[in-house]
Amino acid sequence: MKPPRHLGMSHVALNVRDMAASEHFYVDLLGMEVEWRSDPDNLYLSSGSDNLALHMAPAGVFDEAAQRLDHIGFFLPDPEAVDAWYAHLLAAGVKMRNAPRTHRDGARSFYCFDPDGTTVQIIYHPPIVENRGGS
Repeated sequence: MKPPRHLGMSHVALNVRDMAASEHFYVDLLGMEVEWRSDPDNLYLSSGSDNLALHMAPAGVFDEAAQRLDHIGFFLPDPEAVDAWYAHLLAAGVKMRNAPRTHRDGARSFYCFDPDGTTVQIIYHPPIVENRGGS
């Protein structure tokens, strides 16, 4: 049985070299708002219907020629849907990075890999769902 339809892809996570410069660009210049700063190396931004995560790249491993994308995310309408999608993709043979877990901010997610190795997060994130008229 197929799980409920996802809510689209409105989450991007980027590896950055300079957190302050990146925050300035996305917050001060582009007008995003700080949603959550979990620690000095991780910053979560939103403009209401999306979510951008900035993750500090490990020192000495940021390559100008390399892709800076950390992962992409697909939002779900409720936490139970996360578990349904995990079971569905696992049964389909999709390689998983981790099992579903609930985060401190109330989000629930897991990570898997697309055929090319791109990390994909399947996530229920309360502020996004509420903004879209869900739960």
